[in-house]
Amino acid sequence: MYAVIRTGGKQYRVKDGAVLRVEKLDAEEGATIEFDEVLMVGNGDKITVGKPLVKGGKVTATVEEQGRGRKIEVIKFKRRQGYKRNKGHRQAFTRVKVTGIVGG
Repeated sequence: MYAVIRTGGKQYRVKDGAVLRVEKLDAEEGATIEFDEVLMVGNGDKITVGKPLVKGGKVTATVEEQGRGRKIEVIKFKRRQGYKRNKGHRQAFTRVKVTGIVGG
């Protein structure tokens, strides 16, 4: 069984036991969370597509880690002017493990 969920402005295809790295969620490590925005659920040959969401669709997951991604360097400069600026950014993420899919 698999599902397509929407979180953090992105869509993910998940199945039971899958580990995802999603945009930061407000939850502590070890907490159980639910994704209510289920766009599609598939079980073998039976596929349920929501309009836009599947009624009663829900994906449960546990939070494994809260972290920050690798550093992205942004460099801004103007030639021949001696002007240069460096800026770094590390995007926060949440790693979750899918524990159950309900819907369809």
